[in-house]
Amino acid sequence: MRVKKNFLILFIVLAFLSCSKPPVEKPDNLIREEKMIDLLVDIHLAEATFNNRRHRDTLVEKSSSANFYYSILDKHQVPDSVFERSFVFYASQPRKFERMYRQAMNKLNEMEQEYSGRNTEPQELELQRNTR
Repeated sequence: MRVKKNFLILFIVLAFLSCSKPPVEKPDNLIREEKMIDLLVDIHLAEATFNNRRHRDTLVEKSSSANFYYSILDKHQVPDSVFERSFVFYASQPRKFERMYRQAMNKLNEMEQEYSGRNTEPQELELQRNTR
């Protein structure tokens, strides 16, 4: 009985300590939330463009979706390693990440409403060769 009690106390203390510390260390060069939201918006737009044009455009068909990602990171002047560490950090905080993702979806919905009814094509992203 005493062993069970000690084990239970140890478990509670460890659970409490693990909750008080973020699961992933905050990177030194963390991307600001606002910029990360803009990156998420551009990534969704690039994925939609890639999937929409993949079978109709030979240049897009021959490229990989990674080219779109590198184009977005270059546009925002963010190295891929910094984006990856920032993404992992934010994803380790589900409430914050969900709020950020919701904001990105709201921006996309606003863009969709703005462009609905128009015959204009969204701005195309310039493909870049994957040199990394």
